[in-house]
Amino acid sequence: MKRLLFIGVLMIGFSANAQMTQVPIDSSYSLLNNPYIQLEATQAINDMYNFRFERSMSHFRYIRNQYGWHPLPYFLMGLNYWWRIMPNFNEEKYDEEFFAYMDTSLMLSERLYQDLNTVEGAFFLSVTYAFQGRLLSERHEWTKAALASKNALKYLEESRGNGDLSPELLIGDALFNFFAEWVPENYPFLKPVVALFPDGDKELGIQQLKVVARNAFYTRTEAQYYLMWISYYEEKDMATAMQVAEYLHQTFPRNAYFHRFYTRLLYQTGNYDLATKESRSILNRLDSAYEGYEYNSGRYAAFFLGHISEIKHQYEDAKKYFKLAMEFGEAIDATDKGYYIFSVLHLGRIAQKEGEVDIARTYFRDVKKLTKRKHSANIEARERLQEL
Repeated sequence: MKRLLFIGVLMIGFSANAQMTQVPIDSSYSLLNNPYIQLEATQAINDMYNFRFERSMSHFRYIRNQYGWHPLPYFLMGLNYWWRIMPNFNEEKYDEEFFAYMDTSLMLSERLYQDLNTVEGAFFLSVTYAFQGRLLSERHEWTKAALASKNALKYLEESRGNGDLSPELLIGDALFNFFAEWVPENYPFLKPVVALFPDGDKELGIQQLKVVARNAFYTRTEAQYYLMWISYYEEKDMATAMQVAEYLHQTFPRNAYFHRFYTRLLYQTGNYDLATKESRSILNRLDSAYEGYEYNSGRYAAFFLGHISEIKHQYEDAKKYFKLAMEFGEAIDATDKGYYIFSVLHLGRIAQKEGEVDIARTYFRDVKKLTKRKHSANIEARERLQEL
């Protein structure tokens, strides 16, 4: 199973809803639109998205000290660790902290749901279970992931439909509408599960995401992230994906995930000068140990630089960067991924152009070993071996 199997459980999105106040707690009181809390949480959330994690955590701890009865500060601290994981899901060193904070969020969300505010409690239960389910699926904890996903959808059903109360809540409806159609289209064996829930509407979901991206305070960035993801992977709308990716990178220039996504789009749309600049920036930040810049981002950037150098017939640079991409791939056990495989293939192409027949044969044979027979790289490698 791939990670996208459980993206359907994220039909509720991010909810940094700063739902806290110092007035007496009342089950009828809504905490979503408190402007004082918005002001208090703004810098912390911006720091989190800009990968200044420790500074962000300091703000979140302050919020926890004031409003420890509410799940929000614990959810935010868990989300802080989620974004540390985002650049490379193979990294497990943050798992313990992530699950600890999310478990506390669940406990307090259950109390909120039972005693204080049913809609708000259900919302936090759904979003917390969803994030847990996503990471559990990455860790191949299928039984636990399925249970978390089931709970996420259960509480989502109770909290959805309240988007008119706040644009923050509308993101739940938006992602539900989109993924309720997307999941069975991409994973037919999940149709019986999705059939238990109301019908979705992908187009409506996208329009709702745009509303959230324009009007929400806390969930704006997550809505923009999903718009970028959907535009690129589902709608094949490169112009919209690029527009959002550029905005996110400019707004949060230290965010390694946004930086990598933006650079990838520059490369794929043929903007090689900017792609070169940003790829070198990624490698420089990796060398300087910037938070979130690690070998996974490095293999992207190195491959882009290698291919762009090859296109410009700068073969020595191309070979250097392709070999660097392979080193990064080997370091994170990603030798079965596309950038590693095509780095080997491109090195074979260059060797063939330069008349290094034995070296070329070695690279093409390696490609055959790394891929299945129907893989495009495998087909090309076999054809080139026949030519040699």
